Amino acid sequence: MPNETPYARLTPDLVLDAISACGLWPDGRLLALNSYENRVWQVGLDDARPVIAKFYRPARWSDAAILEEHAFAQELAEAELPVVAPLSFTGRTLLHHDGFRYALSPRQGGRAPSLESSDQLAWLGRLIARMHGVGARHGFTYRGNLDRTTLVAQPMQAVLASTLLPPSVNDRYRHAVERVDHLIAARFDAVGPIRRLRLHGDCHPGNVLWTDAGPHFVDLDDARMGPAVQDLWMLAHDERAMEALLEGYTSMRDFDHAELALIPALRAMRQVHYAGWIAARWHDPAFPAAFPFAAEPRWWEQHITDLHEQADELE
Repeated sequence: MPNETPYARLTPDLVLDAISACGLWPDGRLLALNSYENRVWQVGLDDARPVIAKFYRPARWSDAAILEEHAFAQELAEAELPVVAPLSFTGRTLLHHDGFRYALSPRQGGRAPSLESSDQLAWLGRLIARMHGVGARHGFTYRGNLDRTTLVAQPMQAVLASTLLPPSVNDRYRHAVERVDHLIAARFDAVGPIRRLRLHGDCHPGNVLWTDAGPHFVDLDDARMGPAVQDLWMLAHDERAMEALLEGYTSMRDFDHAELALIPALRAMRQVHYAGWIAARWHDPAFPAAFPFAAEPRWWEQHITDLHEQADELE
């Protein structure tokens, strides 16, 4: 049984105490940042730039999986890629305080990229290619794969076990997800063997920040093994954008264009997972406040319709 209120004890005083335990001197300024899966704060320091404190959701990842994420981020940073990596304290990046696990990283701000700009898209494509060059050196052991079990089967079970799903649409929801899952499996089979590598995993525009010096990537919390196209498709809203991304990508690294056929399957997996994520986290008070629409029967009706549209595209 998950903790009904996993962050109830995470008070501002506890956050400040955790920062002080690292030998830093917080000045009392705290800014809660937009994050639902974990809890993230910007913490002001005396005579130093602010740091970002990320408190991990209990029981989501093992310590080994979190450390694997940290090692990947550090490996990317050492390869001179613009990735925000965790800070180390006495050789440790995963820290513990009063029952919470957390990590600190430098604060690096920025603005959203312009996905209408072919130049910026090509720039991102080159950086993602370099990231994948590092990611292909070896695999993850503990972080798992981007697969149907994780992104379809488990989320579906979370929804079916939730009180959010109206009983009147239970069978229709199950049928829609099973139809999508069957077609996702067929699409992967049709594409054939794909090369899986360590990915950012959640490379959408909100996880890319742009400054006058260029872009940098944040939040490797969903890093997994998967196909290269996973880190590209969320940045490309149309074919022209994908062409610009691939122009940059292929200037640095080979790309298997057969993977483009996986995009509808990956999009459908993300859609199923989104609903399951909300259902699985509904006990966290932040979720009903942030996603009130999920308590409305009409949202589930629309979700089922959207799933069938994804299935039609896959067919």
